[in-house]
Formats: sequence, C-alpha cells, structure tokens
Amino acid sequence: MSVKDHPRLLSSPQLRLVGGVNEAMYNEFRDQLNAAPEDGPLVIAITTLGGNPEIARCMADDVRLLRESGRELLFLGKAAVYSAGATFMAGFPISNRYLTKGTRLMVHERQITRTINLSGPLQSCTDQLRAVLHEIEHSINIEQEGFRAMVEGSEVDFEEVCKKAPDNWYIDCHEALERGLIAGVV
Repeated sequence: MSVKDHPRLLSSPQLRLVGGVNEAMYNEFRDQLNAAPEDGPLVIAITTLGGNPEIARCMADDVRLLRESGRELLFLGKAAVYSAGATFMAGFPISNRYLTKGTRLMVHERQITRTINLSGPLQSCTDQLRAVLHEIEHSINIEQEGFRAMVEGSEVDFEEVCKKAPDNWYIDCHEALERGLIAGVV
C-alpha cells in the first residue's frame, strides 16, 4: 500500500497514542485495539518522547501477531517518535511505516542508572556483579536486535546505527524517506 492508495486512511488513524511509552500507554493501546474495526487496514499513530523499551517491544509483538493473522497494520509517526517510539516503529515492515511532515525520529542506546552496593562474602559480591553484567550484555543484545529490525531493507546499515546511536541520532522525516527507513511522508 502507498500513501497515494490510501491518503484518507492515513489521515484518520484508528489508534492514537500520545505520551510516554509505559504501562498506561500499553493499556490504552490494548483498549483502542480491542475497540478498533476488525476488518481492513489498521493505522496506529504515535507521538512520544520515549519511555520503556520493553513495553515498546511488547506492543510491537502484538502488531507482529496481528500481521501474522493476516491483518494489515500501518505505523504513522507524528511530530516526535523518539527512543522507545522508534523501537515500536521497528515492529512494522518499512512498507507500512509513515511519518507526518516535520516528524523526527530519535534513536539512541539503551540507558541504565544503577548504584551497586556490595555487601557480604566476597563470592556473593562477584555473583552480584556478574548478574548486573549479564543484564547489561542481554540488554545490548536486545538493543542490537531492535536496530537490525529498524534498518532491515533500508539504505542504513547496522554499523551506522551503532555509530550514531550513542550521540542520540535525530532523523527528520525526509531523511528517513531518502534512507528507506519509511515508506512515505504524509
């Protein structure tokens, strides 16, 4: 489907999500999804400054399951699609991703803030440190899976995302279209 085929569809999204990607957004997403028409393409619009990447992955997984059941779902990013919003967008094939004029994507590395207090026998201290290291390594793997999904089929390669993400990579809608990250600008 192209913008030319369904401009009216993209101008009236059935699901509209605004705000932080968190449990409240996920509940709103599920409620709107349950209330949406069961037939025909479904447009999901989002505006977000980011949030919880695991909730974004969960929402993207819901989208994947619906697509696998034969439902056509379209992503429409509006104004700002930052951080976890880009993670959610990666759950849609490029051919089903759209941004409105003036929209910016922002991609960055996952963040962690943690204070580690070691207390007890030395062996248990090394176990505590090893557990945190495993968490970080696993999170890096998940982040890289998301980067690969976002750029798969585009002109952007995985190495470029990895290079630009540490400094918060902002991508305007026209660059996203030029680089093949989205199907169109509306």
